[in-house]
Amino acid sequence: MSRFGLYLLMVMSALSTSCISTNDLIYLQKKEGSFPDAAIAAVGAKPYRLQTNDVLSITIKAIDPKLVSIFSTTSDATGGKSESGLYFDGFTVDDHGTIRIPVLGELNVIGYTLDEVRLRIEKQLLAEYFNKEANIFVTVKLAGFRYTINGEIGAAGTKSLFQEHVTIMEAIANAGDITITGNRKAVTIMRKTPTGVEMHDLDLTDINVMKSPYFYLQPNDYIYIKPLKQKTWGTGKTGIESLGTIITLLSLATTTFLLLRN
Repeated sequence: MSRFGLYLLMVMSALSTSCISTNDLIYLQKKEGSFPDAAIAAVGAKPYRLQTNDVLSITIKAIDPKLVSIFSTTSDATGGKSESGLYFDGFTVDDHGTIRIPVLGELNVIGYTLDEVRLRIEKQLLAEYFNKEANIFVTVKLAGFRYTINGEIGAAGTKSLFQEHVTIMEAIANAGDITITGNRKAVTIMRKTPTGVEMHDLDLTDINVMKSPYFYLQPNDYIYIKPLKQKTWGTGKTGIESLGTIITLLSLATTTFLLLRN
Protein backbone atom coordinates (compact mmCIF):
# COMPACT_ATOMS: atom_id res chain seq x y z
CA MET A 1 0.00 0.00 0.00
CA SER A 2 1.30 3.46 -0.92
CA ARG A 3 2.00 6.12 1.70
CA PHE A 4 -0.95 8.18 0.43
CA GLY A 5 -3.30 5.20 0.78
CA LEU A 6 -2.03 4.56 4.30
CA TYR A 7 -2.64 8.19 5.28
CA LEU A 8 -6.11 8.08 3.73
CA LEU A 9 -6.96 4.91 5.65
CA MET A 10 -5.78 6.48 8.90
CA VAL A 11 -7.88 9.60 8.29
CA MET A 12 -11.02 7.61 7.48
CA SER A 13 -10.57 5.38 10.52
CA ALA A 14 -10.06 8.32 12.82
CA LEU A 15 -13.07 10.20 11.43
CA SER A 16 -15.34 7.19 11.82
CA THR A 17 -14.43 6.73 15.49
CA SER A 18 -13.97 10.31 16.72
CA CYS A 19 -16.97 12.12 15.24
CA ILE A 20 -20.24 12.33 17.18
CA SER A 21 -23.02 10.58 15.29
CA THR A 22 -26.41 12.25 14.80
CA ASN A 23 -27.93 9.14 16.41
CA ASP A 24 -26.20 10.24 19.62
CA LEU A 25 -27.74 13.73 19.44
CA ILE A 26 -31.40 13.28 18.43
CA TYR A 27 -33.92 12.86 21.23
CA LEU A 28 -36.77 10.32 21.35
CA GLN A 29 -35.99 8.33 18.23
CA LYS A 30 -38.22 5.46 17.16
CA LYS A 31 -36.06 2.38 17.47
CA GLU A 32 -36.74 -1.31 17.24
CA GLY A 33 -39.48 -2.26 19.68
CA SER A 34 -40.82 1.29 20.06
CA PHE A 35 -44.42 1.51 21.20
CA PRO A 36 -47.19 3.05 19.03
CA ASP A 37 -47.87 6.79 19.16
CA ALA A 38 -51.28 6.18 20.75
CA ALA A 39 -49.64 4.66 23.81
CA ILE A 40 -47.64 7.77 24.64
CA ALA A 41 -50.64 9.52 26.19
CA ALA A 42 -51.09 6.68 28.69
CA VAL A 43 -47.80 7.41 30.47
CA GLY A 44 -48.28 9.41 33.66
CA ALA A 45 -46.61 10.51 36.89
CA LYS A 46 -47.02 8.95 40.31
CA PRO A 47 -48.15 11.23 43.17
CA TYR A 48 -45.20 12.70 45.03
CA ARG A 49 -44.88 11.84 48.72
CA LEU A 50 -43.42 14.52 50.94
CA GLN A 51 -39.91 14.32 52.35
CA THR A 52 -37.90 16.30 54.87
CA ASN A 53 -36.84 19.83 53.81
CA ASP A 54 -39.79 20.18 51.41
CA VAL A 55 -41.41 23.60 51.62
CA LEU A 56 -45.20 23.83 51.35
CA SER A 57 -47.42 26.71 50.38
CA ILE A 58 -50.71 26.40 52.28
CA THR A 59 -53.62 28.74 51.61
CA ILE A 60 -56.86 28.72 53.60
CA LYS A 61 -59.93 30.65 52.45
CA ALA A 62 -63.40 30.99 53.95
CA ILE A 63 -66.34 33.38 54.27
CA ASP A 64 -64.80 34.98 57.37
CA PRO A 65 -61.38 36.34 56.26
CA LYS A 66 -60.50 37.56 59.76
CA LEU A 67 -60.76 34.09 61.22
CA VAL A 68 -58.77 32.66 58.31
CA SER A 69 -55.94 35.17 58.84
CA ILE A 70 -54.90 33.56 62.13
CA PHE A 71 -53.76 30.45 60.26
CA SER A 72 -51.51 32.37 57.86
CA THR A 73 -47.79 33.18 58.13
CA THR A 74 -47.58 35.28 54.94
CA SER A 75 -46.45 38.87 55.31
CA ASP A 76 -46.07 41.47 52.63
CA ALA A 77 -42.61 42.38 53.94
CA THR A 78 -41.11 39.07 52.84
CA GLY A 79 -42.58 38.89 49.37
CA GLY A 80 -45.89 37.04 49.81
CA LYS A 81 -46.07 34.08 47.44
CA SER A 82 -42.81 34.78 45.62
CA GLU A 83 -40.04 32.20 45.76
CA SER A 84 -38.07 34.21 48.33
CA GLY A 85 -41.26 34.88 50.31
CA LEU A 86 -42.12 31.18 50.48
CA TYR A 87 -38.63 30.45 51.79
CA PHE A 88 -39.44 32.55 54.88
CA ASP A 89 -43.21 32.11 55.12
CA GLY A 90 -43.70 28.61 53.72
CA PHE A 91 -44.14 25.52 55.87
CA THR A 92 -40.91 23.49 55.93
CA VAL A 93 -41.02 19.77 56.66
CA ASP A 94 -38.56 19.36 59.53
CA ASP A 95 -36.31 16.39 60.36
CA HIS A 96 -39.18 14.76 62.26
CA GLY A 97 -41.47 14.97 59.21
CA THR A 98 -43.76 17.64 60.65
CA ILE A 99 -44.84 21.17 59.75
CA ARG A 100 -46.01 23.82 62.22
CA ILE A 101 -49.18 25.68 61.29
CA PRO A 102 -50.36 28.65 63.40
CA VAL A 103 -53.16 27.66 65.82
CA LEU A 104 -53.42 24.14 64.34
CA GLY A 105 -50.00 23.21 65.72
CA GLU A 106 -47.77 20.41 64.46
CA LEU A 107 -48.91 18.16 61.64
CA ASN A 108 -46.96 15.09 60.51
CA VAL A 109 -46.82 15.05 56.70
CA ILE A 110 -43.86 12.82 55.87
CA GLY A 111 -44.83 10.25 53.24
CA TYR A 112 -48.18 11.93 52.51
CA THR A 113 -49.26 13.32 49.15
CA LEU A 114 -50.31 16.95 48.76
CA ASP A 115 -53.98 15.93 48.44
CA GLU A 116 -53.78 13.86 51.61
CA VAL A 117 -52.31 16.81 53.54
CA ARG A 118 -55.06 19.09 52.19
CA LEU A 119 -57.79 16.70 53.31
CA ARG A 120 -56.25 16.37 56.78
CA ILE A 121 -56.11 20.14 57.22
CA GLU A 122 -59.70 20.56 56.01
CA LYS A 123 -60.89 17.85 58.38
CA GLN A 124 -59.17 19.44 61.37
CA LEU A 125 -60.49 22.91 60.52
CA LEU A 126 -64.07 21.64 60.23
CA ALA A 127 -63.78 19.67 63.46
CA GLU A 128 -62.29 22.46 65.59
CA TYR A 129 -62.89 25.92 64.07
CA PHE A 130 -65.40 26.03 61.20
CA ASN A 131 -68.78 24.62 60.28
CA LYS A 132 -69.79 23.43 56.84
CA GLU A 133 -71.46 26.76 56.06
CA ALA A 134 -68.08 28.51 56.27
CA ASN A 135 -67.19 27.16 52.81
CA ILE A 136 -63.53 26.66 53.65
CA PHE A 137 -61.18 26.14 50.72
CA VAL A 138 -57.67 24.78 51.36
CA THR A 139 -54.86 24.71 48.80
CA VAL A 140 -51.61 22.80 49.44
CA LYS A 141 -48.76 23.03 46.94
CA LEU A 142 -45.02 22.62 46.87
CA ALA A 143 -43.19 25.93 46.97
CA GLY A 144 -41.67 25.31 43.54
CA PHE A 145 -40.48 22.10 41.87
CA ARG A 146 -36.76 21.98 42.70
CA TYR A 147 -34.14 19.78 41.05
CA THR A 148 -30.38 19.89 40.55
CA ILE A 149 -28.66 19.22 37.22
CA ASN A 150 -24.93 18.92 36.58
CA GLY A 151 -22.40 17.70 34.05
CA GLU A 152 -22.55 18.34 30.28
CA ILE A 153 -25.43 20.82 30.42
CA GLY A 154 -25.80 24.41 29.27
CA ALA A 155 -26.54 25.87 32.71
CA ALA A 156 -25.79 23.60 35.65
CA GLY A 157 -27.20 24.25 39.11
CA THR A 158 -30.35 23.96 41.22
CA LYS A 159 -33.49 24.97 39.32
CA SER A 160 -37.07 25.74 40.35
CA LEU A 161 -40.15 25.39 38.17
CA PHE A 162 -43.60 26.50 39.29
CA GLN A 163 -45.55 23.50 38.03
CA GLU A 164 -46.68 20.23 39.56
CA HIS A 165 -45.24 17.75 37.05
CA VAL A 166 -41.86 18.04 35.31
CA THR A 167 -40.41 15.58 32.79
CA ILE A 168 -36.70 15.00 32.27
CA MET A 169 -37.03 16.71 28.85
CA GLU A 170 -38.50 19.85 30.42
CA ALA A 171 -35.82 19.91 33.10
CA ILE A 172 -33.05 19.69 30.49
CA ALA A 173 -34.63 22.37 28.31
CA ASN A 174 -34.91 24.65 31.33
CA ALA A 175 -31.17 24.17 31.97
CA GLY A 176 -30.05 25.13 28.46
CA ASP A 177 -30.02 21.64 26.85
CA ILE A 178 -27.31 18.99 26.89
CA THR A 179 -24.07 20.05 25.21
CA ILE A 180 -22.92 18.31 22.03
CA THR A 181 -20.38 16.33 24.10
CA GLY A 182 -23.03 15.15 26.59
CA ASN A 183 -24.08 11.51 26.62
CA ARG A 184 -27.83 11.49 25.93
CA LYS A 185 -27.88 7.69 26.11
CA ALA A 186 -26.95 7.51 29.80
CA VAL A 187 -28.49 10.40 31.75
CA THR A 188 -28.30 9.49 35.44
CA ILE A 189 -31.20 10.25 37.80
CA MET A 190 -30.45 10.13 41.54
CA ARG A 191 -33.61 10.05 43.66
CA LYS A 192 -33.96 10.08 47.44
CA THR A 193 -36.56 7.61 48.77
CA PRO A 194 -37.59 6.49 52.27
CA THR A 195 -35.40 3.39 51.80
CA GLY A 196 -32.31 5.22 50.48
CA VAL A 197 -31.03 6.73 47.24
CA GLU A 198 -31.99 5.21 43.88
CA MET A 199 -29.90 5.66 40.71
CA HIS A 200 -31.12 5.00 37.18
CA ASP A 201 -29.79 5.76 33.68
CA LEU A 202 -32.13 7.01 30.95
CA ASP A 203 -31.54 6.74 27.20
CA LEU A 204 -33.06 9.99 25.93
CA THR A 205 -32.41 9.05 22.30
CA ASP A 206 -35.00 6.25 22.57
CA ILE A 207 -38.72 7.12 22.56
CA ASN A 208 -39.29 4.17 24.91
CA VAL A 209 -37.80 6.29 27.68
CA MET A 210 -41.28 7.78 28.07
CA LYS A 211 -42.36 4.47 29.63
CA SER A 212 -39.82 4.81 32.42
CA PRO A 213 -41.01 5.77 35.92
CA TYR A 214 -38.04 8.16 35.95
CA PHE A 215 -39.22 10.08 32.88
CA TYR A 216 -41.31 12.21 35.23
CA LEU A 217 -39.03 13.76 37.83
CA GLN A 218 -39.76 14.10 41.50
CA PRO A 219 -38.83 17.14 43.59
CA ASN A 220 -35.20 17.17 44.74
CA ASP A 221 -34.02 14.78 42.01
CA TYR A 222 -30.36 15.09 40.98
CA ILE A 223 -29.55 14.76 37.27
CA TYR A 224 -26.04 14.08 35.98
CA ILE A 225 -25.06 14.25 32.29
CA LYS A 226 -21.97 12.19 31.56
CA PRO A 227 -19.49 13.29 28.84
CA LEU A 228 -19.03 11.31 25.63
CA LYS A 229 -15.67 9.59 25.09
CA GLN A 230 -15.00 12.02 22.21
CA LYS A 231 -14.56 14.83 24.73
CA THR A 232 -11.85 12.87 26.55
CA TRP A 233 -10.06 12.07 23.29
CA GLY A 234 -10.10 15.74 22.28
CA THR A 235 -10.32 14.82 18.58
CA GLY A 236 -13.19 17.13 17.73
CA LYS A 237 -16.97 17.08 17.80
CA THR A 238 -17.55 17.21 14.02
CA GLY A 239 -15.86 15.71 10.97
CA ILE A 240 -14.20 19.02 10.09
CA GLU A 241 -12.81 19.47 13.61
CA SER A 242 -11.54 15.89 13.66
CA LEU A 243 -9.97 16.29 10.20
CA GLY A 244 -8.22 19.46 11.33
CA THR A 245 -6.83 17.66 14.38
CA ILE A 246 -5.59 14.75 12.24
CA ILE A 247 -3.93 17.05 9.69
CA THR A 248 -2.19 18.91 12.50
CA LEU A 249 -0.89 15.65 14.00
CA LEU A 250 0.28 14.36 10.62
CA SER A 251 2.06 17.63 9.89
CA LEU A 252 3.75 17.50 13.27
CA ALA A 253 4.79 13.88 12.74
CA THR A 254 6.14 14.63 9.24
CA THR A 255 8.08 17.66 10.46
CA THR A 256 9.57 15.70 13.36
CA PHE A 257 10.57 12.86 11.05
CA LEU A 258 12.32 15.21 8.58
CA LEU A 259 14.19 17.01 11.36
CA LEU A 260 15.41 13.78 12.87
CA ARG A 261 16.37 12.41 9.45
CA ASN A 262 18.51 15.46 8.71
